Amino acid sequence: MWSPDELLFRNFQQIQNLKFDDEKISTTTSREQQKTEDSVEKCFERFERQQFLNPRLTQLNRIEHHQYLDSMLRTMPSHYQCLDSSRPWCVYWILQSAQLLSFTFDDETLRGVVQFLSNCRAPTGGFGGGPGQYAHLAPTYAAVNSLCIIGTEAAYQAIDRDSLVKFLFSVRDADGSFRLHVDGETDVRGAYCAIAVAKLVNVPERVLNELFAGTGDWIAGCQTYEGGFGGAPDLEAHGGYTFCGIASLALLNEADKCDKKALLQWILRRQMSYEGGFQGRTNKLVDGCYSFWVGATIPITQATLVGADKSMEQTFFDIEALQEYILLCCQKANGGLIDKPGKPQDLYHTCYTLSGVSIAQHSQSAQNPQVLGDMINELLPTHPLFNIPPKSVAAALSYFANISTNRAQDG
Repeated sequence: MWSPDELLFRNFQQIQNLKFDDEKISTTTSREQQKTEDSVEKCFERFERQQFLNPRLTQLNRIEHHQYLDSMLRTMPSHYQCLDSSRPWCVYWILQSAQLLSFTFDDETLRGVVQFLSNCRAPTGGFGGGPGQYAHLAPTYAAVNSLCIIGTEAAYQAIDRDSLVKFLFSVRDADGSFRLHVDGETDVRGAYCAIAVAKLVNVPERVLNELFAGTGDWIAGCQTYEGGFGGAPDLEAHGGYTFCGIASLALLNEADKCDKKALLQWILRRQMSYEGGFQGRTNKLVDGCYSFWVGATIPITQATLVGADKSMEQTFFDIEALQEYILLCCQKANGGLIDKPGKPQDLYHTCYTLSGVSIAQHSQSAQNPQVLGDMINELLPTHPLFNIPPKSVAAALSYFANISTNRAQDG
């Protein structure tokens, strides 16, 4: 932890030489990068001018974020109508953000959430984006994560594991890849969602072996010449797909099937020298959501390199710079977090910026979190493979293991 009385933030005068140099050849890409850096610089300068007059500039706006999430869970604004087929995602983003900030909702509210997600469960197994919608792997992942975060008996019972497994088989292709829904598109997100939910509900090993036969090879084929993963073989490397790729291989214990050193080199190049946050692709702009998608990929990859039985002495990315970017550039005064300065807050970026800060704080040591500024900025840890609290992962694994044991005894 860095003390507020110590040098908390980089000397921004010294990092001016880290700003983008277009080498006197202006392009649309270079102009957008310079525009973004200018907006970030204003945030940095504002901190330098006001840090002694307004200490809150260095603090996580915990109360405001709490109020924002509470209001969004109860009444979604009209502009969220475009996410009608992603409603379990909205629930998940809110619940995960709230957990990171150390608050929860009252029992009545959570019972209502469980009932809503139960209504999203499709007759064919899995969950749809809303009541009456077709089953889809993405909202299935969001719904299962949400129910495991809640962690009550009713929440676990809302996950019908048998029909869920049938749904997973229905979207599996012969090569081990997964379609996001029946007759839908195939990409590495589908494989990750299928693997994550199957692992979280503790599907028996013999079923996992059949369900994911060939999946690790297909995922490894998504790795590009750059080192990252594309959405499918022969597509451009992307931070979100890269997380899905290496997290899936790690969950399958098949990370050796990819080039981990090339992967780590590509991921580390995604941290922006001036801004401190991450970009999602080569020559793209910084974006707060990659604080998790890329930020979590780094310790996952490091862990696969050194082995699960060995601890990492140091996280390879600049965890201080990432926290600076989120604290100074990505918070809205009325709650919620954003992509980059000038953008409106939304639930997606609120969840993944906070998750990225949690990864930065806890990836080196669970007992000694690396918190920038006052301890009010400390977030609870998140599991890098599932992005829900580690205690929720452990509780879900235990609950569904007991179900398997009881069935075996009854049988």
